[in-house]
Amino acid sequence: MRITIHRGTDQIGGCITEYEQDGWHLFVDFGTQLPGHDASPMAIEGLTRGDLSKTALLLTHYHGDHIGEIDIVPDDVPIYMGKLCREIAEFYMGYVGYMDEKSKRISERISKAKTFSPGRPFRVGPFKIQPLNVDHSAFDAYAFRIEADGESVFHTGDFRSHGFRGGKFDKALKKHIGHVDYVVCEATNICRPDAVMVSENELQRQYIEAFRRHKHNVVYVSSTNIDRIFGLYRAAIAVGRPFYVDKFQKEVLNKVVRSKSLWTKSKLYNFTIPKPRLLEKHGTEGYQVNTDFYGDNGFVILARANSRFEKLLSGISDIHNYLSMWDGYLKEGPAYNEALAKALKSGYEYLHTSGHCDVTTLAKVFEILTPKAIIAIHTDDPKAFREYFSSKWSIIDLKDGQTF
Repeated sequence: MRITIHRGTDQIGGCITEYEQDGWHLFVDFGTQLPGHDASPMAIEGLTRGDLSKTALLLTHYHGDHIGEIDIVPDDVPIYMGKLCREIAEFYMGYVGYMDEKSKRISERISKAKTFSPGRPFRVGPFKIQPLNVDHSAFDAYAFRIEADGESVFHTGDFRSHGFRGGKFDKALKKHIGHVDYVVCEATNICRPDAVMVSENELQRQYIEAFRRHKHNVVYVSSTNIDRIFGLYRAAIAVGRPFYVDKFQKEVLNKVVRSKSLWTKSKLYNFTIPKPRLLEKHGTEGYQVNTDFYGDNGFVILARANSRFEKLLSGISDIHNYLSMWDGYLKEGPAYNEALAKALKSGYEYLHTSGHCDVTTLAKVFEILTPKAIIAIHTDDPKAFREYFSSKWSIIDLKDGQTF
């Protein structure tokens, strides 16, 4: 087996990994680069051009830095993704309204993607692929055990162990993955020791206390960070605050509640009384102020930085804002989000935790899998990764485009 990291050995996002065996090409993820990197499409032999008769593409989850370039993948290349992952991605693309040609093409490719189920192996040419459902800030995210010709690799995708479902991760690794020869792993937080400050459970407790202290609560959170949204919903219920979402957020939550995902047996992913309330529209101008907002129970509103929410919130006094996503969007640089900064200019409380694992979790994973060697991707500091793990594990240093 040959492993080529086409992109991702020294950057976060936009990773493209290829596994090659007997002329077959199995790619994992093909996303857009994060702000600040070259945005031009990447032509790859065996994926976007050349002989594609023995090629397939696996997608770990629906974040744009993992699926955002699939528009240039020809139709005769099969794409595989989780069933609920496909539903959420397809709904998101269709909800945006106007779509440029690139977005239309991505939506088309998603709609035709083949799906797999967690824990059920499937084959692509000489490759046996075992999908493992993992906890991430995208729902229905996956890692893969990939086997061919007696060699095995665990491709982690983006994952963590401090989410609501993270407590079962070690057990799942031992049961469904076991020993592997190599690990290709994400290392997003290798030089960010403070990025994982609290677990999702602890974060939910912090929101319960915050919502108890403040009557009028507005939380800025990614609409596809489904675990976080359900956690906020539960926190609002715990203190008797009505929980308001817009139509898009409600539909995404409904998809999870109605799905047959193995996780939705948990009460976290089901609506109880009171259910989330829909924000009321006022023509095309935005959402209108509800008279209930000033009732004794207050509210929790999930907001986005756009004109509809700006008009709604400008009509409400005594608001306490929260930021529940990466604060890099508020700092000067390529990821700066002017609209978000404007929405939070009056101040906010930062309550967030990372969607990616910390170094302690990585160490536990390696102890369970006992690999011969490790390749780090999805990291902007490969040197720090080597320094941290090379005393115990063999680290394979690759540059983009190099093959092991």
